[in-house]
Amino acid sequence: MDQDERQLHASSFGAVADAYAAHRPDYARAAVRWALEPAPGPRVLDLGAGTGKLTATLVVLGADVIAVEPDTGMRTELRRSLPGVRALPGSAEAIPLPDASVDAVLAGNAMHWFDMATAGPEIARVLASDGVLAGLWNLMDDQVEWVAALARVGGDAAVGSRDTPAAWRAETAAMHLPGDGAAARFGWPRQAEFPHGQRRTADSLVATLATRAGMLVMPGPERDATLARIHAFLATRPETARGEFTLPMRTGVLRVRRL
Repeated sequence: MDQDERQLHASSFGAVADAYAAHRPDYARAAVRWALEPAPGPRVLDLGAGTGKLTATLVVLGADVIAVEPDTGMRTELRRSLPGVRALPGSAEAIPLPDASVDAVLAGNAMHWFDMATAGPEIARVLASDGVLAGLWNLMDDQVEWVAALARVGGDAAVGSRDTPAAWRAETAAMHLPGDGAAARFGWPRQAEFPHGQRRTADSLVATLATRAGMLVMPGPERDATLARIHAFLATRPETARGEFTLPMRTGVLRVRRL
């Protein structure tokens, strides 16, 4: 994905901020705890915070959290659902915080949108000594047969290259690096996965997949046809055809320390 295409995908969520807030999953608490485990203190920046899915878990876990989100619509939803959280306009490439002002920077399903050539030094700037950078992604567990079949039916726009565990591990292993030959500002990465799940119906799972960036930028007729195909598939499966079910998921974490 080139820079223009990445920007198009990254900016697609604001128009559906309410649907994003309603249908996207939260993050496994064990995954968030592991991400924060080596942090030298409680000050956490949720970077690219969206509607506050990760922010809410950080609040529950007692973090002193600040949210930064570039999209006005997403930030409005975050403020509506979490009025006690300080939510600022900004981006990974221009963080509106002082030097060494946080102990950890976390990004929930957002780090792949960052331009790390610019964002890497900026994240390092706001992190305290030995601070932690961690990206978290919610993954569909395609070790479960019907989930693997759903991924095939939906195609890359609905279930993309970072949305299943094996592909996620490969896609994110070097995501913390600047990518332009510049010196790394973070140490050796660690990856871990944690069991997770989301209660869904066929209708609400289709609505969830409709909030994926690949679906949002798809031409309307093609998107409608893809969602109809997914719905028809879910209607045929015994796991998903009758009322509520648990979508098998994992929360994957990439964690590094500031050098």
